[in-house]
Amino acid sequence: MKSFAHVGILHHPKKPESLALANAIGEYLKRAGVAEIWHESAWELEVTAAHLPRVDLLITLGGDGTLLRAARIGAPYAVPMLGVKMGRLGFLAEVQPADWQTPLEALMAGRYWVEERLMVRMHVERFDPFMGAFTTLCSYDALNDVVLSRGNLARVVRISAELDEGHLTTYTCDGLVVSTATGSTGYALAAGGPVMPPELRNILLIPIAPHLSMDRAVILSEGTTIRLQASSDSPPMVTVDGQVVVEVQEGDQIVVVGSPHLARFVRMRERSYFYQTLMDKMRWAG
Repeated sequence: MKSFAHVGILHHPKKPESLALANAIGEYLKRAGVAEIWHESAWELEVTAAHLPRVDLLITLGGDGTLLRAARIGAPYAVPMLGVKMGRLGFLAEVQPADWQTPLEALMAGRYWVEERLMVRMHVERFDPFMGAFTTLCSYDALNDVVLSRGNLARVVRISAELDEGHLTTYTCDGLVVSTATGSTGYALAAGGPVMPPELRNILLIPIAPHLSMDRAVILSEGTTIRLQASSDSPPMVTVDGQVVVEVQEGDQIVVVGSPHLARFVRMRERSYFYQTLMDKMRWAG
């Protein structure tokens, strides 16, 4: 297994205990022979990005949101991530803060495996009358989901959906979730979607509170191009991983495809860990 010579530690800036733990983990790794260690706030993305071309491992201290941020910036560099759970639910984290030394010992001894997860890429495209074509306004990768939804007014939005340039349907709903397998345990699950194994490279399409329109989830292949267009009485919005918000105009097209980058998670547990974690977290175990 790959050894780690350059490790970055990201702490949650609003959790003082995460900074103390970051220092303790840094000292442990130094004694274990890691040549270069740095730590930074998980919200200082530009500072973190400057380190990424040389980083062998990112350790995040926080909730799933911290790991989502790390995945979006680390995936282009194929940086594996190890999450220490300091949030409430923690589907993505591997390590508990009260017992972090045992898994780190296994990690440094090479007793780990790397789980690869599909991400999706979202583009917002707007028609440019001078060029006579659609141009890209912005692009973001998402590990969990891309959500196209109504804006400030509590009114439905009509969303036209095309798959690979073929019309699927027009939803009348509060919004539409385009989810990865990772995101299937998040917003998509709350909207009534299925749970997908985390390494499955499929994309889930599911409406939020549909009204007299298609109300079933659709599971798509990784290579599908999804093209959405929304109309509403107030400007719709696109949300990426629940963290990045883009307001769109009527006529804008939201294009979602599989990202060329994968999120990589370091695991010490058995490969069947996901299902037991799901039962425990959702309190579904009998």
